[in-house]
Amino acid sequence: MAETLLVTGTTRSEIYQSLLPQIEALTETETDWVANLANVAGALRQGLGFFWVGFYLVRNGELVLGPYQGPVACTRIRKGKGVCGTAWAENRTLVVPDVEAFPGHIACSSESKSEIVVPLHNAQGEVIGVLDVDSHLAADFDETDAHYLGRLAQLITQLHARAAQA
Repeated sequence: MAETLLVTGTTRSEIYQSLLPQIEALTETETDWVANLANVAGALRQGLGFFWVGFYLVRNGELVLGPYQGPVACTRIRKGKGVCGTAWAENRTLVVPDVEAFPGHIACSSESKSEIVVPLHNAQGEVIGVLDVDSHLAADFDETDAHYLGRLAQLITQLHARAAQA
């Protein structure tokens, strides 16, 4: 696939629907998981214009910054800390309309106003990381984002399994 995205639609749902097949095509022949995560982050940021899109990966009992697009970020997050660490500990997607109101929020950037974090799993169902998306707008994420980013997380599980076999 070419490195150019063709994003169509006017609603966020329509944009996700045009973007997800392109992400699948972009990653279908690449076996390196980190390379795929980098392209997924780039595609999401380019396609939807989010402030920050990236991955934190479980390494030695903490989340460590992985591929991302956006300003510099926190490097390490402990389990149960902040939105990312809480999503990891609770193994569930968190939609946070106002990051300042989230107990224990870790302020990597004062420009981030809302956030969604989706756990990533290996083939055995264990959390191996999180997809973290931040917006400079308050209340920018909803169930539409949770649905489509959840579908993307399922694709990432498949990519991880394929990388483990390579």
